[in-house]
Amino acid sequence: MATRRRAEEGPAEQLRRRFRLHPAQVVVVGFLGAITAGTLLLLLPGMTMRGRSTTFVDALFTAASAVTTTGLNSVDTATHWTFLGQLTIIVLTQLGGLGILVSAALVGVLLARRLSLRTRLNAAGEFRAEGFTDLRHLVRSVIGITLLIEAVVAALLFLRFVTYYDWDVGEAVWNASFTSISAFTNLGFTLQSDSMMGFVGDPFVCLPVCAAVILGGLGFPVIVQLWKDWRRPLRWSMNTNLVVVGTILLLVGGWAYFTAVEWSNPGTLGPLDPGTKLLAGFFASVMTRSAGFNTVDINAMTGESWFATDVLMFIGTGPASVGGGIRITTFLVLFFVMIAEFRGEAQVNIFGKRLSRAVHRQAITVVLVAVAAVVGPTLLLLQLTEISLDRILFEVISAFSTTGMSTGITPELPDSAKVLLVLLMLLGRVGPLTLGSALILRDRRILYEFPRERPVVG
Repeated sequence: MATRRRAEEGPAEQLRRRFRLHPAQVVVVGFLGAITAGTLLLLLPGMTMRGRSTTFVDALFTAASAVTTTGLNSVDTATHWTFLGQLTIIVLTQLGGLGILVSAALVGVLLARRLSLRTRLNAAGEFRAEGFTDLRHLVRSVIGITLLIEAVVAALLFLRFVTYYDWDVGEAVWNASFTSISAFTNLGFTLQSDSMMGFVGDPFVCLPVCAAVILGGLGFPVIVQLWKDWRRPLRWSMNTNLVVVGTILLLVGGWAYFTAVEWSNPGTLGPLDPGTKLLAGFFASVMTRSAGFNTVDINAMTGESWFATDVLMFIGTGPASVGGGIRITTFLVLFFVMIAEFRGEAQVNIFGKRLSRAVHRQAITVVLVAVAAVVGPTLLLLQLTEISLDRILFEVISAFSTTGMSTGITPELPDSAKVLLVLLMLLGRVGPLTLGSALILRDRRILYEFPRERPVVG
């Protein structure tokens, strides 16, 4: 029947069917198109400051970093690009951030329509997604929430820049807007050459930026549910509970660790007063999630802090967010699987709900793929450069997790290494979405079983 129907189709319908893309493939093509357009725009005259020139690789690197909301830069944003170049970068960032949120939501809706009715009903009940199957409503909601958060943060920063730092109105508007978009999208680009080190002791700048970064890392489904049911946590889905609890634990743990380890370091927190040390430690903990801002010199941090940053960047933020990493939910799922195994329990229960066994395999798959995505490029970069392992590993995890923090080696890398990081940033951005959707659609029933046998583990 299907063969007869295809034979009756005209050439146009057959061509459309042949080149029909998977929803996740559409996302990949969209990001590649945006990076290509951004690269060409940044190579145009008027984008670079007088006396400076932009190579193709640097334009590609900057465009990819902006579109994927990573924040690594091979040239100084404040001194290399003109206002037009900076405007292009932040527009690419906004489009990339919105594209990530909308794409994740749209792929979820499109995938749900390919699943069984029972599965769709279960998903809707789990994520409280009623009403968001309408694509236009969903897109409007994503854009509206994004612009609202960015506008509020920009207004707070603008008032601080004008009243305390005595900046002129135009400079304050541009810096506040740029920083707000960069913060909510978890990008980390700034219009200051030292990132945000000049605001290390200013809570009226640091805390709004932290709030925007945290909200951007929660993910659209979590933000919507918190907005609707913030007074009724018992109605929160397992996903929301995992993201909220995991975010709080990682932020507090990172805050305590960075503050304690760097407290006496003369290159970072050492010269600061106690209150400023606590603020800078909290800021560092927030930014290791997926944003590239810094108020202290990352290059001067201890090796212990670099390693802790590697771990936090690798874990990342919530799913369907502008952040990266393996995601908090993946990390916590494996943690609860481990706890259940230690207790000898047959089922994994989280917040009063039973975890689907399919999620166990999916979480393991995501982590192993992420480890491979970090180890492979690390080995390649060690061959391409003479830089030490700790710095290379930091850079690779930062690119894969779309965090954008750096020990300062990015401008020193050869073009081949920069291109490799571009591919890693793209993989870190679209890889989890593509892999996640593929794992959902690979769920199939097998009508036979092989004999069971148990190897020795451990």
